[in-house]
Amino acid sequence: MTGAERDRSGRMDGDVVIGSIGHKQPCWSPVATPSNRIKCYEHPKFLTENSYVELGSYRHGCEPGIGRATAIRLARDFSALVLVAGNRAHLEETAEAAKTAGADALVIDVDLGLPSAARTVVEQALGAFARIDALLNIAGAVPQIDLFEMTDEQWEAGMALKLHGARRLTIAAWPALKAVKGSVVLMSGNSALFPKAPYAAVGTVNAAIVALAKAFSDRGIADNVQVNSVLPGPVTTGRRRSYLQHWAPLHNMTVEEATANFPKEAGIARYGAPEEIAELMAFLVSPGARWMTGSTLRMDGREVKSV
Repeated sequence: MTGAERDRSGRMDGDVVIGSIGHKQPCWSPVATPSNRIKCYEHPKFLTENSYVELGSYRHGCEPGIGRATAIRLARDFSALVLVAGNRAHLEETAEAAKTAGADALVIDVDLGLPSAARTVVEQALGAFARIDALLNIAGAVPQIDLFEMTDEQWEAGMALKLHGARRLTIAAWPALKAVKGSVVLMSGNSALFPKAPYAAVGTVNAAIVALAKAFSDRGIADNVQVNSVLPGPVTTGRRRSYLQHWAPLHNMTVEEATANFPKEAGIARYGAPEEIAELMAFLVSPGARWMTGSTLRMDGREVKSV
């Protein structure tokens, strides 16, 4: 792990993280000063750590979930976060929570779905902190629409926010990550393993995220950049509630019945919590996970039954 020496608590003095929080859910990425460690998270706008700077993007109309939980968790380990999103109010709320947890936070309000956004975010992060140690792409807002009803525009919007937003931000941050042997995490979802027609784009884009992470990890071997992807299962977020509103009528249930019955239908004991995914994200950018790269980690309560 690059950066300043740890103190007795294990905290890295001066580390910075950048995170992006999509329009409805947050996303994050880290960055740091020459003597500090920096991390980056990216969360596209249509969804739904040691001292770091985090970038986050929130989606409008949905409370924060995994992105916000990850930012707060990393604030215990890192001293600075850069939060990036299209919704400044949500970013500022997360920034306050991160400060309460022990980290300074810089807010950057930008739509990561725009092609120019990644360069803007990285330039501001490097201008403020001089380096980037980690990037966490935590995005989600792919439309949950039936395969035969989804328009080209909806497909393109889902790809632009979750896939291309993460791709562009990772490429833009890569030289800085390479300079410090940094880390990247891309958030996918376990629907990548069992795509369904009623929400085909979700599984398709999640599968593309897994492949993209693998491709980045291949280049990362030569460039000394660690890259992994995470596939969460049913986690209690606004995005999950939106999914259940779509799932319920397909199974002749009310939303309340669907919420109660879904764990049984999925063969899991309960829903996951955003904080549980946040712990996994924190581990992946910690020194203990440094040899882990090119891995796809599923955390879903055994919703996926196959090996």
